Amino acid sequence: MLTSTTHGIDGRTVRDYHGVVTGEAILGANIFKDFFASIRDVVGGRSAAYESELSKAREIAFAEMTQRAHERGANAVIGIDIDYESVGDRGSMLMVSVSGTAVSIS
Repeated sequence: MLTSTTHGIDGRTVRDYHGVVTGEAILGANIFKDFFASIRDVVGGRSAAYESELSKAREIAFAEMTQRAHERGANAVIGIDIDYESVGDRGSMLMVSVSGTAVSIS
């Protein structure tokens, strides 16, 4: 399934609109990842633990969204918006939500 943050796909024509589709994922980062991430943040390094969790959450959210689009008979999702949030007690969980318009293109 084609996905795009733009409102169309070059060289393709939107034939039908199937409505807005969404996908969400919330993943908790365990205490050891939090501890090592805080150490890395202090010394200015990147936090591979959080980057990995965000990547997993994004993949889950996209898979959920494209599955919902497929169930509506779409072969593409356009106009995708991606949002990231930390939720839970002291931001202990990571949330990714995606939304877009399910369409049939030719």
